[in-house]
Amino acid sequence: MPYTYIHSMHPGFGLIGILIAWLVQLVIGWFVYRDAKEQKMNAPLWFILVIIPFFGYFVAVLYLIIREVRKPLEPAKTPVDILKERFAEGKISAEEYEQGKEILLK
Repeated sequence: MPYTYIHSMHPGFGLIGILIAWLVQLVIGWFVYRDAKEQKMNAPLWFILVIIPFFGYFVAVLYLIIREVRKPLEPAKTPVDILKERFAEGKISAEEYEQGKEILLK
């Protein structure tokens, strides 16, 4: 009788396991991409680094560390904020300020 080796696992489990792991990395990459874009970081680069098999998990942890350590972004100024600054600096009169505010808040 020839020597045969019987696997205790299903023969397709290896491939399925790899596909599931890569799918998880794609989902993590999608979240990292969205967050990096919102944080005005290089979103495509972070996505590519995160989806590299096995290495990507370490990159995702590194991204989270960098994100937390980074200085928070200042919110963008609205047109009304700019108008207030110009009025405070004396560049426009009270009448111009009120007209501008009225136009912008419509």
